[in-house]
Amino acid sequence: MRSHARRTTPGLAIALAVAVALTACGQKSTDDETGAASGSSESASADLAIVPMVQIDPDGVEVESATGGDAVDPAGDGSATCAATTTIAMAGALTGPNAALGQNILNGAQLALDKHNEANADCQVVLKSFDTEGDPQKATQVAPQIVGDANVLGLLGPAFSGETKATGDIFNQAGLLSLSASATNPDLTTLGWKTFYRGLANDAVQGPAVAKYMVDTLGYAKVCVVADNSDYGIGLAEQITAGLGDAADSSCSASVKTGDKDFAAAVQIISGAEADAVFYAGYYAEAAPFVQQLRDAGVDTTFVSADGTNDPQFVEQAGSASDGAVLSCPCGPAPDAFATEYETAFSAAPGVYSVEGYDLMTIMLAGIDSGITDRAGLLDFVASYDGAGLARNYSWTDTGELTSALIWIYDVE
Repeated sequence: MRSHARRTTPGLAIALAVAVALTACGQKSTDDETGAASGSSESASADLAIVPMVQIDPDGVEVESATGGDAVDPAGDGSATCAATTTIAMAGALTGPNAALGQNILNGAQLALDKHNEANADCQVVLKSFDTEGDPQKATQVAPQIVGDANVLGLLGPAFSGETKATGDIFNQAGLLSLSASATNPDLTTLGWKTFYRGLANDAVQGPAVAKYMVDTLGYAKVCVVADNSDYGIGLAEQITAGLGDAADSSCSASVKTGDKDFAAAVQIISGAEADAVFYAGYYAEAAPFVQQLRDAGVDTTFVSADGTNDPQFVEQAGSASDGAVLSCPCGPAPDAFATEYETAFSAAPGVYSVEGYDLMTIMLAGIDSGITDRAGLLDFVASYDGAGLARNYSWTDTGELTSALIWIYDVE
């Protein structure tokens, strides 16, 4: 079913016009650490990209595309002074099957930092990256290293929900700001932490919004929900299932595990369901072979997934099987100027969360430029922050959630 990509509502017309002026999150990545497929899959994906289509509100209704307006410049006014040891940490998957997601954030942050340091000779902030591989257990080994470095004033990350849940107490006890560009499990802001803030909508916003969009706009009456066993996948699947209501068919729901490559059991369940769509709650490392195996089995049901799949590596690894997939994300597309700067710096197109990495690093740099020299000061700065970024306006509730957040719908074509 490809009707979702051929609609011409007013909202879609606006979004398509925006898409021409924006660089899609999903252009071909050059990161080889994620195990991208080669040969026929690579050639088949060469002409496919993840294209921003429409922005939707929490009720799943198409709205005029909106960003943060006049974004704060990470360079500031060029007069900042700070200690030479001033450091911001970044934690996330930089190697392993989902490395592209962490690398996107790190590159966005590095771009903001380079602009800042070039403009501020007397404030050369250091960015230290910590590889968690997206694994909660490895993240708990990395977290003490981060909090043990007294020069680290703030943390960009962790990137995934599972590793964030595993380390949140450590950062909270250390009074270290944990500003995530990508961890979307709703429960993370209910655990009593005072140091965790997220820079995008959570899955309690994304799930129901996407579910309503699937039912009310795309017209799906029967959806098979498949989830991996990560904190992210489980939480997102719960939200999607609840939002779909009667459209969620429990007879074709399925569970898989992170690291799986054989999805025969799930494919068999879905192949006889005659569903309008399959929603996959998980990451691209499993989504790519899963959709390939669905197509190989003759299942042409529309494949729908969210931000964990919304990366160039999904298209790279799934090849032609990714064509027609619908992907959501609380992340924003990359504006033209940002995309050009990013590609010049990293010889790759920006991916999912690259813009958020840039924006959140910019916010922490603004705090340092204001004269903040300790963790408590930077935490207070973010708690009271209200300013425009490239993706959206950033201000937070006292629980660490954004006061306003919208969702983007993308199409692989």
